[in-house]
This record gives sequence, structure tokens and C-alpha cells, in this order.
Amino acid sequence: MLHANLAKKIVQEVRKLLNEEIVVMDTNGIIIAATNQTRIGQFHEGALLTCKSKQKLIISLEDEKNMMGVKAGINLPIFTGEHVVGVIGITGSPEAVSQYGELLKRMTELLIKESIYIEETGRHIRAMETFIFDWLELREWDPTFINRAERLGIDINVSRQLVLIKMENNPQPSQQLIEKWHNTLEKNELLIRWGHDRFLLLLDADIPLDQKQLRQKLSTWKKIMKDDLIFGVGNITPAKDLKKSFLQAERALRSVKGTEWIVFDEDLTLEMIIDDVRMETKALFIERTLKPILMDFELIETLKAYFQHDYSIKATANHLHIHINTLHYRLKKTEELTGLNPKHTRDQAILYIALQILDEYTN
Repeated sequence: MLHANLAKKIVQEVRKLLNEEIVVMDTNGIIIAATNQTRIGQFHEGALLTCKSKQKLIISLEDEKNMMGVKAGINLPIFTGEHVVGVIGITGSPEAVSQYGELLKRMTELLIKESIYIEETGRHIRAMETFIFDWLELREWDPTFINRAERLGIDINVSRQLVLIKMENNPQPSQQLIEKWHNTLEKNELLIRWGHDRFLLLLDADIPLDQKQLRQKLSTWKKIMKDDLIFGVGNITPAKDLKKSFLQAERALRSVKGTEWIVFDEDLTLEMIIDDVRMETKALFIERTLKPILMDFELIETLKAYFQHDYSIKATANHLHIHINTLHYRLKKTEELTGLNPKHTRDQAILYIALQILDEYTN
């Protein structure tokens, strides 16, 4: 059965090539799309005859008088495989429009074939996304789950390493770019959308890539997508522990900061502890430490620079383009407002952790 939305698209596309009146009918002979929209919904006797005969039908001026809902021109059956799914007609002198018949038929069938492919691909992608979501959540694999994997062609026996990918500037890449991206996947690798601006990559880790190799592979993807992609990479886990690698990839992605574009969870240290802390506790920690200077951008940036340059007064002052005395003044002011001395080890640790949490909130 030919759907009305697709029929409308066919009319729009064909009209770009032919300046004639065009109609598309379903297998019941009802006009479902037309350049003359007043004809939509009317019965077309010629279309019904065309569906039954599966042959081109020429409609003459004389036929207009004897057949219901027709105009002079030609009707052509539209096939998918061996089945007629509809009829397309060109209105006009049969002698003048017949020359377009074969072109019109081929173009229409190609449009339908493309539409079917897109629809089937969409169904497959949705099935993949649902399956992988279930894979992450299921504790036990029942026969139904295993059968679904087989139908989708997914190997659930190999070890996996998950990579969570975020698109910073372009959450809606073109289908062409995504297909190009998919074409670079190796055997057993899976890539699905994971929300509005993210993708989830499941690597086959039975032959694992080291950090250098994986960094190079993902760098190539950045070039393909022409975008600012950032990556969080989980550790290799058995297929039944997929959720563990996913949570690690999430944590690694949250840890990407500044000019970094990729973080491996296995490299995280302090970030692991901070990530495990409840959000309520983090908020309370910020309130008890940085709250007095939260709105003072100058002091916050001074603290960040101070830690970034390993407490070197000279290097920090140079980085901020300020006099050393100005830096001393700012550090003293920070101590007075927060009660924490940036030059004392314990207070340094507290302030540093507070800044890390603040960065997480900012991100």
C-alpha cells in the first residue's frame, strides 16, 4: 500500500522535472496526491483498471466521457517487487506525455525503494538502541534476549569497551555524515544515538586497542564529523558487565575539561572520588568553602591559576599579567573571605577539591 505522505513526496519530486498535472492513486483507485489538490480523495476508474491489468493505460479524450474521475493522459502501475502498490498518472495529450512514461515510472519506483530502505533502516536502528539499553540494564540473559541479539547480528560474547561521545556544537549532524561515520566501524563495533547530542560506541575488545591507537581512531572520527567531539572512554569489561564500562565512560566524559577532548577512565584518580560524592554533599561543600567568593570571578581565576602553576607566585603572577604584590593581596583576600589559606597544605587541598566540583557544576 502506498501511503499519502510518500505519494505527496513523489508528486513534489516529479513536478521538478515535468510541468504537467500529476496524480497518484492507491490500489483502490482513490487519488491520494495531486498537483491539483482539488482532485485528492476522488475515485479514479483508470487507476483501478491499471492495478488489475498491471499494464500502462492510455486514457483518451473519449475515455474522459465514459470513465469516472479520469482525464486524458497515461496511467502507470507502480511496483515494489512483483506487487502493484499504486498508480501514477500524467494528465495531458497521450501522444505528448507518453514519452515521459518510462522515466516517470522508474523515478517513482526509485523513490519508493529509497523510502522503504529508510524506513527499514530506521526500524533496525530503533531495535538496536532498545536492545543495547536492555543489555545495559539486564542482570540475566534469557533466551528471548539471546534471540534478539542473533536477529540483529550482534555478538554478545566478545568483551566490550564503551565510549560515550558528545557533540559540543552540532547535535544534529547530517545523515550523510553519520553514514560516513558508520562506514568506518570495524566488525562487531556498534554505534547508536544516546540522547539528543550523544552517541554510544561499543568496541570489540577481544583484540583491544591501546590508548594511543584508540586516541588516533577517535581523532579520525572528529575529522569526519567536522565537529567538536569529546570522548569518555570506559575500561574493557566482559559482555555481561557492560553497565560497568558504560558508567566509567560517563564518568570519564564528565571529567573532560578545558582543551581536552578525550579522557580515559583508567587515568582518573581524584575525579573518581568526586564523582562518587552525592550532589547534595557537593553543593554543601561549595557552600562551606567557596560561597563567599563565588561571584568574584577575579579571585576564582586567581586560585585556579595558583594551583595550575603549582603554587609558584612568580609563574602565577606572570600568567595573570599582574604584579606579585597584587597576587599576594588576592590570596590574602581569599583567606579573609573563606577562612581558608591557599598557602597551607590542608586548606590548599580543600580549595582545590572545591574548584574541581565548581568546574563540574559549570560544565
